[in-house]
Amino acid sequence: MNSDSCSSIQCSHCQLPVGKGEFFREVEGEIHRFCCYGCCLAYQVHRGAREEPEAAWLLIRLGVGAFLAMNIMLFSLLLYSGSLGVADGYLIQGVHVLLWILATPVLLILGGPFIYNACRQALHGRVTADALVSIGALAAYGYSALQVIAAGEVVYFDTATMVLVLFTLGRYIEAMGRVRTARSLAPMLEAERATATVVAGGQDHEQFVTRVRPGMVVRVRPGERVPVDGMVTEGRSACNEAVLTGQSEEKLKVPGSAVHAGSINANGQLLIRASVPGADTQWMRMSRQIREMLGHQSLAGALVDRIAALFVPAVLLLAIGTVYYWSGYTAFEQAMMAGVAVLVVACPCALGLAAPLATAIGLGRAAQHGILIRGGRILERLGQIRAVAFDKTGTLTTGNLEVVGATAIDGNQQGLLERSAGLAHGSEHPIARAIQHYVHDRGVIPTPGIELEAHPGQGMTGVLDGALTAMGSENYMVGLGCSIPALLVEKVAANKCGCTLVYVGWDHQVRGLLELSDAPKAGARTMIQALHLAGIETCLLSGDNEPAVTRTAHLLGIQEWRAGLLPVDKVAALKVWERRHGSVAMVGDGLNDGPVLANASVGIAVGEASDLARETADITLPKAALGQLPGLIQLAHRVRKVVLTNAGWALGYNLVALGLAAQGLLLPIIAAALMAGSSLMVVANSLRAGRESATPVSDNDAFYLQSH
Repeated sequence: MNSDSCSSIQCSHCQLPVGKGEFFREVEGEIHRFCCYGCCLAYQVHRGAREEPEAAWLLIRLGVGAFLAMNIMLFSLLLYSGSLGVADGYLIQGVHVLLWILATPVLLILGGPFIYNACRQALHGRVTADALVSIGALAAYGYSALQVIAAGEVVYFDTATMVLVLFTLGRYIEAMGRVRTARSLAPMLEAERATATVVAGGQDHEQFVTRVRPGMVVRVRPGERVPVDGMVTEGRSACNEAVLTGQSEEKLKVPGSAVHAGSINANGQLLIRASVPGADTQWMRMSRQIREMLGHQSLAGALVDRIAALFVPAVLLLAIGTVYYWSGYTAFEQAMMAGVAVLVVACPCALGLAAPLATAIGLGRAAQHGILIRGGRILERLGQIRAVAFDKTGTLTTGNLEVVGATAIDGNQQGLLERSAGLAHGSEHPIARAIQHYVHDRGVIPTPGIELEAHPGQGMTGVLDGALTAMGSENYMVGLGCSIPALLVEKVAANKCGCTLVYVGWDHQVRGLLELSDAPKAGARTMIQALHLAGIETCLLSGDNEPAVTRTAHLLGIQEWRAGLLPVDKVAALKVWERRHGSVAMVGDGLNDGPVLANASVGIAVGEASDLARETADITLPKAALGQLPGLIQLAHRVRKVVLTNAGWALGYNLVALGLAAQGLLLPIIAAALMAGSSLMVVANSLRAGRESATPVSDNDAFYLQSH
């Protein structure tokens, strides 16, 4: 870039030319240019997302505190070196006063947040790690101040300030970890502040997407992100839906095509009529769920808090005991420093970082592929599962059922189809949709019905032509008191192809049945094989008939299956399987999967799941992303392993370091450096949880995450 072009580019903060020393930084998902680092920090504080101002303020405070602390260290080295003799007593006292003056703003700038948080938690009856940092720094500072007033010989302002610098550095590293996670999720979180160009009265009006209502027409220009869910009314373009599906392929959109908020418009202008409120789009719901999941405390995080509640009082007692013990053998100053070292080295910062950072990174990696997880607790539970149970229709199979045969006892197939279509009109189940398509293709007009009612996992009832009409499984029809003619019994006995059978009847008599066929999803068998290779057991729980379930299980390589299950039976079967295998994840997509998803250790909704399935599930996979399940479980196992490794290191380090500090073998400043080093190791280990690549599991562009 030449000098003329540099001078024409303005700083994003101060609007002055950036010059040759321009500085780049990503803020709110966009790359900005700054003339200096000061403008970069100021811009992050005032314009950044909620995570970025925190990290920027920490860096500013850290810079000021570190500058003062380094000057304190230089003067302290002068005292420690013995360059000032006894004759320079007045000069020594002057240096002590200077150190006190320099240390006071450091205590306020860096120590203030620790002290404030410790006091606030104490008022609620809680003792946290901030209490150890505060007590350690205040002890060293207070003792040194008293020494200055009493004209003593030894002060430890360097210890008090460097302890705060090192621990603030640890907090800054933690904050930057959250910033990086938020930046990786920026496209999904962008919904919170998205705007839409609404076309009304021949004019374009810019307004927040939350104010968009169904029926409004929105203009989307090339390169813009689609702000609403709706249908294209004018224009032709391709849209990249990676933010929702995790796959970066572009799909052609023409008038009549459905578009989803969050997708990126490529090279054509589109007019889109909104179908749902702007605040209720899938993109907006995803953004809210991500904010919610990042704010949830993990199981390991709750455990750390419980450990800290017991650990902190024990450390305080150990510090008091250390001072008391060593004061009988050495000068009180040395005993005091040993006690301060115990407080400093015991601060469980690494333990506090053990779970949150690794879990947040894992959640971020999953969200980048369109996978929504309701918090760190769910990810940790997923890392413990050793078995997965699946629903069949719409989960492992395409759900695109086709009616391949219809049998009417009285030969009136037209009447049978008319009543079947009338009942199917009141359901969103894949079987109902298949019946609707079948009769539509044949020009059959559905019989109008009233009091239509769906019975999940069983069938449908309604009043058609004044008669109570039912449609569903054999057990359901028998339970309603409908007798099954011998002709149908013989046909069922001859059902060797594994078709799904739906009985239709009225006036307490089964009048016929429909045969439907469903094929396994492409990549489903490879996904099952990947789970088996990872040591994960699989099971098929379905409400379909035995031949259809058996056929699907054999095709996919699943060794255990149960057929003819009602929703309550699925829950019972899952409980039995959990007693055998421990934690079990349940994968489903239908209306009748809601209860079992809610009762599973981890409920996973996939594909075009019903609203009930999505609401009751702990994890939601994007459409056509069943192949991501093995990688997701592998990622969860990786995160759990990292969390346990971090916790083991942090606890082991604290125990060893506490022993050394109590024996007087560690100076407080060395203890603080070791504690910061422990936190850095935990951070570096946590970053391993997010290293992954995409590996294909089928030929239809299905991918799953694989951690390294």
